[in-house]
Amino acid sequence: MNFQLHTSDSGGNTATTQIHTPRPLQLRRWCRFLWQISLVSVFAACGVQAPPRPPRVEIPETIKDLSAFQIGRTIHLAFTMPVLATDGEGLNKPVTIDTFRAVAPAGQQPGQPDTSGPPWRSLLPNEVPAYLHDGKVDYPIELSPQEFRQQQGSVLSFAVVTFTRGFRGRMRKSNPSNVVSTALLDVTQPVTNLEAKTSQTALRLTWGKPTETLTGLPPVHVSGYRVYQSPTGKPDSFQLLDTAVSNHFEDTNFQFGRQYFFRVSAVTTVNGVTAESDPSSPIGVTPRDVFPPPVPTGLTAVNAAGAVDLLWNATSAPDLAGYNVYRSTNGGPFERINKQLAPTPIFHDQTVAAGNRYQYAVAAVDLSGNESAKSQPASITTPMAGAQ
Repeated sequence: MNFQLHTSDSGGNTATTQIHTPRPLQLRRWCRFLWQISLVSVFAACGVQAPPRPPRVEIPETIKDLSAFQIGRTIHLAFTMPVLATDGEGLNKPVTIDTFRAVAPAGQQPGQPDTSGPPWRSLLPNEVPAYLHDGKVDYPIELSPQEFRQQQGSVLSFAVVTFTRGFRGRMRKSNPSNVVSTALLDVTQPVTNLEAKTSQTALRLTWGKPTETLTGLPPVHVSGYRVYQSPTGKPDSFQLLDTAVSNHFEDTNFQFGRQYFFRVSAVTTVNGVTAESDPSSPIGVTPRDVFPPPVPTGLTAVNAAGAVDLLWNATSAPDLAGYNVYRSTNGGPFERINKQLAPTPIFHDQTVAAGNRYQYAVAAVDLSGNESAKSQPASITTPMAGAQ
């Protein structure tokens, strides 16, 4: 279709222009081009530099530090909780933890857990915080008594897969973790009769040796005992303190007046594989300083111009507070003559009288007020008045 366009200039002259309309296909292309130009103009006016990014696909990073340890009938799986996705950015979606297991009979090579099938156990996102401490997951999985008996000596292998859920609940799985294996050992029953006694230099723990395993057999593979202590001063959050080879242990790193809690586990070792019994019941102790310092030695008495000077050997006690000085006059009872503790092993007695026979003794006192026995006495007679 053709049109005529009539135009006039300022002088009144008229001009005619023929306009040829495009064919239908050309018209559609022309309209599409104008529409695209208009969109570009709109985005430019709004400051949009590029089309919106698609949603992130949050696939958790692969766990690489999975470990497994047996305590009683429980297998503890431990690993670092992933906090990043495979794109290097933080995980924002809840994470589910699937554990997989393979069981190989005794004497056979460890199996490979099938991470493509159903998991052995699952830890849901709302359950994870209960097992997460300082970025580490400690996931205890308890075997039933029947399963424990049936699988004695078997080699258990474990792997872990984590995942989030994306569009329409689709799972976004991590790669399988490293595989760990451990033999299932017949550990002992828990340690019993744990006791704590305080000495001046240590807290001494003693306990009874286990007499049977969880399957009722005599224990023949006990390699030692692990002593745990709670650093919070409460019966929780126990940490390994040391290992004892027999059923007693002395903790020399303690303070009087502070409360301590301990528990003990028996260690079973077979062919290089180690497992622990369930822990004993915890025991609490608050050591009290009821121990006097050592008795002073080397007491000497010397006349000194109307007075008596006393000297003795210093007492080697870390909590020494000072000394008390006792005096007997002419065979009478010993009485304390110092008003305040003598801070050093020297004392100047100005309360003597001429011509008397005196005996002196000293005792050490610690910061808790415990007083030692009196030292061996030192005797002296003061000169008569006017005597040279």
